[in-house]
Amino acid sequence: MHDFGFDRIIDRRGTFSYKHDGLKKVFGREDVLPMWVADMDFAVPPAVLEALRRRVDHPVYGYTFRPDEYYESIIRWIGRRHGWQVERSWILYTPGIVPALNMAVQAFTEPGDGVILQSPVYHPFFHAVELNGRRLVNNPLREEGGRYTFDFDDLARKAREAKLLLLSSPHNPVGRSWSEDELRRLGEICLEHDVLIVSDEIHADLTMPGRRHVPLASLSPELAARTITCMAPSKTFNLAGLSTSSVIIPDERVRERFRQVIESLHLAGGNLFGITASIAAYTGGEEWLDALLEYLAGNMETARRYVEEMEGVSMSPVEATYLVWLDFRATGMDAGRLRRFMLEEAHVGGNDGTMYGPGGEGFVRLNLATPRSIVEEAFDRIQKALKKI
Repeated sequence: MHDFGFDRIIDRRGTFSYKHDGLKKVFGREDVLPMWVADMDFAVPPAVLEALRRRVDHPVYGYTFRPDEYYESIIRWIGRRHGWQVERSWILYTPGIVPALNMAVQAFTEPGDGVILQSPVYHPFFHAVELNGRRLVNNPLREEGGRYTFDFDDLARKAREAKLLLLSSPHNPVGRSWSEDELRRLGEICLEHDVLIVSDEIHADLTMPGRRHVPLASLSPELAARTITCMAPSKTFNLAGLSTSSVIIPDERVRERFRQVIESLHLAGGNLFGITASIAAYTGGEEWLDALLEYLAGNMETARRYVEEMEGVSMSPVEATYLVWLDFRATGMDAGRLRRFMLEEAHVGGNDGTMYGPGGEGFVRLNLATPRSIVEEAFDRIQKALKKI
């Protein structure tokens, strides 16, 4: 397999990198390892770099449109990697999946309507509900021995009081790649109570070797008609700064309502370099991705070995994403003490579990999409700091 240089440390300071240049603002200090924001410290696939260089060399960056090749590359990719046959007419553009979540809330609910999410979950889910004046309905995940599942009985009760469900699939931050059976059951409950599902599948391509992502909308025509699927090349190929995402809506009436919100905000134009990078990634990035997944699996195994030697710390099994969900509850540290421990004693900048809502207390999310030497340094720091307390 080609060596894509994942071990190479790339200095990202001075590039307006939120993850690296924002340390002082967010953590109050710069001597912490940046293991927080969910982007990668790896160079993009060579095919993407080459395509962007060619486009940069043309000195005019005017208004643009998405060509046939853009849609065809997405359709081929989803069909090949996930076994879901998507039609071109289903695909809408948004500048990101978080904007798409907010648009869906605005399009399909009214102020005061219930919107279900499943904590602990990616914090912009909460913002999409609360900032739009909707009512948060939490259907917390069930955790047993570090492994998370849906609470279907609770969901069935709460679906009666909601119009929309925001699903994280694969799940950020707990690392689950939901099984077909789990998704079918969730879908059945939502269909029974006429709850529309917005499925955030941005980590779909980042399932660990041996696992398969199941797009919710691929399971039945009935579910396809009640599901809005959000996908993007941004996490997969490290293109988050190019603001290019897809919202896939098979049902024409649902799609047209969503399109109205996009057009009312005048967001359909798109990013010239995002279009170029997306086509290049989906047509020439597969070998790079396969190598990346093997490398990430090695990083996860490195983390697991360290955690096994840490008293009072455990790690949820990672089935997808490049994020680890570390459980510090058995150390006895409360949320404030855990924050101080990570910053002032371990000097590792992770995401505090409390930001992911109820069920996140006592946890830390770390991003392992970084050279292995940095992963080793981070866990070595945590291990040494733990021994001192």
